[in-house]
Amino acid sequence: MQRFKNILCVVSTDLKDNTALEHAVKLAENNQASITVVEVIDEIPPNTNLFELTLSPEELQEKIVIEYEKKLEELVSIWNKKIEIKYKVLVGNLYLEIIYGVLRNKYDLVVKMAENGGIVNRMFGSDDMHLLRKCPCPVWIVKQESNKEYQRILAAVDVNDFYSPEQLDTRRLLNLQVLEMALSLALLESAEMHVVHAWDAIGESVINLVFHDTPEEKVAAYVEEVRKQNADNMDELMHELTRCMGQDAVSHIKPQSHLIKGYPRKDISLFAKEIKADLVVMGTVARTGIPGLFMGNTAESILNQLNCSVLAVKPSGFMTPVTLDE
Repeated sequence: MQRFKNILCVVSTDLKDNTALEHAVKLAENNQASITVVEVIDEIPPNTNLFELTLSPEELQEKIVIEYEKKLEELVSIWNKKIEIKYKVLVGNLYLEIIYGVLRNKYDLVVKMAENGGIVNRMFGSDDMHLLRKCPCPVWIVKQESNKEYQRILAAVDVNDFYSPEQLDTRRLLNLQVLEMALSLALLESAEMHVVHAWDAIGESVINLVFHDTPEEKVAAYVEEVRKQNADNMDELMHELTRCMGQDAVSHIKPQSHLIKGYPRKDISLFAKEIKADLVVMGTVARTGIPGLFMGNTAESILNQLNCSVLAVKPSGFMTPVTLDE
């Protein structure tokens, strides 16, 4: 996969699980990409009084940074023989410092271990969700204690065609981004690739509830028409993927497409669990150029129900609400 050229990997030297760093290094090697490893630590408040004033807060902060730099150096030394890895310690709010780094250094991928969400059945913590909502480049959150080699990668797409022409074009391009990344990672990991779209025949429940005299075969014909349109849209998307990535790559992986009659908010995550997906690649925003539009409600609902690693993609032109002026 030649898409990523400047990778930022966020680590915690206190964690024993460094699977995210292993994935990032493997990807950087495959892409001949630059990789920077960072750890973000808390800032010492300026009015802190410690050690009977033998150290100022600034001096204490500097000593802590030096100690964490030593830990980072030791951590990356394992892989430094294979690939050059830059590393640095950042001080401040984790998600803000990461986004500032992306804006300053034009990183095109952030890789990070998932933090403990602290909520039953919710994998992502606060900083993870902020990055998934606001980071301008793709964010790969790696589940703790996940498989180091992925066996099944799931790409979640939206091929509905009831949007405005402008939104349809944005969604088509976002779908292609999702599929290209999923296919490239499937090639890298020698993994299965599944593509899923959840569809619903709008108005079916209303017809059944209100228009009792409507013949069942007429309702069934309407539902089948919607299903077929979604199937045709999925086929066209897969053909476009082949045109973009090449027949050899697609033939090697043989992506399996799935149309699920249901609702994305609940059925995408259920399907991911059903096939035991190791990674879900999905778009989190379907509109561009609207500052403050962090994530769609559907994407947020899906993320909050997943229990596997996630690679979240935003469309070209996404405007993060975080700026370097802050």
